[in-house]
Amino acid sequence: MDGIVECVPNFSEGRNPEVIDRIAAAIADVKTVKVLGRESDKDHNRSVITFIGPPETIADAAFAGVAKAAELIDLTRHTGEHPRMGAADVVPFVPVRGVEMEDCVKLAQGLGRRVGDELRIPVFLYEEAATRPERRNLANVRKGQFEGLRDLIGKDPERKPDFGPEKIHPTAGAVAIGAREFLIAYNVNLASDNLALAKEIAKKIRESSGGLPCVKALGLMLKELNVAQVSMNLTNFRVTPMRKVFDAIRAEAEKAGDKIRDSELIGLVPRAALSPEDVEYLKIESFDPGQIIENRLDDTD
Repeated sequence: MDGIVECVPNFSEGRNPEVIDRIAAAIADVKTVKVLGRESDKDHNRSVITFIGPPETIADAAFAGVAKAAELIDLTRHTGEHPRMGAADVVPFVPVRGVEMEDCVKLAQGLGRRVGDELRIPVFLYEEAATRPERRNLANVRKGQFEGLRDLIGKDPERKPDFGPEKIHPTAGAVAIGAREFLIAYNVNLASDNLALAKEIAKKIRESSGGLPCVKALGLMLKELNVAQVSMNLTNFRVTPMRKVFDAIRAEAEKAGDKIRDSELIGLVPRAALSPEDVEYLKIESFDPGQIIENRLDDTD
């Protein structure tokens, strides 16, 4: 492929592997698109599917995934630790090689229009594709989640979607579609079930509370492991590297008499973001060299 775009949709299902199998299969059925990985979390009740393809077909694959998710996922029955507003909750396009951010914005706009028109799901454009400054931040778009948006769309002009009907889809909710740079989904688990501490640490380190730049963070509970987690999105690893985030969390945990159990990387990262030494330093559990995106691209060339 001369031009390569990455797409990393998040789906509100992490407990039923058959559902994710069918969504991934729908994406993979689009020619010239390659699924690079998928991760599911039962506590978050959320899955991430990573795939790449040329600009000409990547949006077709994304649409196939959104359509299949709308068919299979019912948000009225969904519970999980992670905030969500849609069966296909967020669909970002990321420029990888031979494409510009402007190309990804156009892909987001085209997909948004198609999802709104054909699936009758309200669409909100975010990050670089945002039509309003306040919608660049995904947290603002998703505020209120599925249940809150259900009551606000069609009534509050601030929640008017960019595409699709001015009412929530009864089971598939709404979807955020955007264009952005590489984002690192990175979670740090404490060695205890101290949820209050995880929430306190998340508040201290996230940018919106005056913490580290380019860090979004939430404190969550992982019932399966019985540990508290600081769940993060790092929107620019060059501004705030993973080590800096890890060290900040460790310092706050130790100050409270706790420590870090381990950490996990969700999806793929650029090679520049994670050295082999970092993997050990950050206590990343079950790391696979295939999570370095350049390694996966080498396999496809």
